[in-house]
Amino acid sequence: MARNPKTTGEHDGAGDTPGATRLPPREAIVEALMRLAAEQPWNDIEIGDIAREAGVSLAEFRECYPSKGAVLGGFARMIDKQVLDGASDDLDDEPTRERLFDVLMRRLDAMDPYKPALRRIAFALRGDPLSLAALNQVALNSQRFMLASAGISTEGPLGRIKLQGVVIAFARTMEVWLDDDDPALARTMAALDREIRNGERFMERADDVRRLTAPIRALAQSLTERGRRRRRRDDTRNEDDGNPLGGDPAAAI
Repeated sequence: MARNPKTTGEHDGAGDTPGATRLPPREAIVEALMRLAAEQPWNDIEIGDIAREAGVSLAEFRECYPSKGAVLGGFARMIDKQVLDGASDDLDDEPTRERLFDVLMRRLDAMDPYKPALRRIAFALRGDPLSLAALNQVALNSQRFMLASAGISTEGPLGRIKLQGVVIAFARTMEVWLDDDDPALARTMAALDREIRNGERFMERADDVRRLTAPIRALAQSLTERGRRRRRRDDTRNEDDGNPLGGDPAAAI
């Protein structure tokens, strides 16, 4: 379960009272940002404000994070660690749906002390497509570990679809959670259960489509490989002559 939120006036940085436990700079910066975000608009928060709140210098801030947005990535990793540290094998024999439900609810529990901040941040970034795209990548990295904790593979042809599907499902559940002030979180749990069941049905259909189209994909791959071999035979130019195949193939990944 999540730890209790800090009371107003508590600080984790260098400005703590003598004898107080000091957090590592990276964690102190995360905590500072979340305290500030709970009290003021996201766009009003400057990196200098975060550094002062965390009790670190700008040089220390820069050593830890390149930007304010990157601190959100640090927050996501901090939550990842809390959830993964709290994992157990109690549900190993339960259906996949139950294991995933448990992991994602524990993630929401870990995020609960930061709910006011997350509510403000979500509102501020809702209309910013570039920030949302960056946060989607952060969420993909987090959910890869959440699925692994639930014993769900993200490898294979449908792995990426499965992973992105969980990111979307969790984001939709979070929208409900942010407005759910019931300690029992009945609305949130109902939304998460619904999203997981919808995801299961989608993946079943996707797997059916993949099996049905396997012969077509095999033919297309064969024709593509044949075309590549023909182009390699016909291309007698070298790299100095501008051969497009002369560069590092990994550059196209």
